[in-house]
Amino acid sequence: MIHRAQYTPDPASAARFCRLWSAHVDVLDRHLSSNRWALAAVPVVMIAYPIARMVIPVALHAIVPYIVRTVLNLT
Repeated sequence: MIHRAQYTPDPASAARFCRLWSAHVDVLDRHLSSNRWALAAVPVVMIAYPIARMVIPVALHAIVPYIVRTVLNLT
């Protein structure tokens, strides 16, 4: 059996990943025009909006009754 510590990332790899991602975003920022950024944002919004419209009410419905019960039990 393989030891799990072998697969856990060390802090250096997380910092390296952040630097790599930052460099990647910087390259995109320099080479894409604002029109292309706007065109790229349209599908992201079209995908995220319906998901948010479904997930946020479900999360609120799941959390609010628990909070209300907790507050009512304190008094």
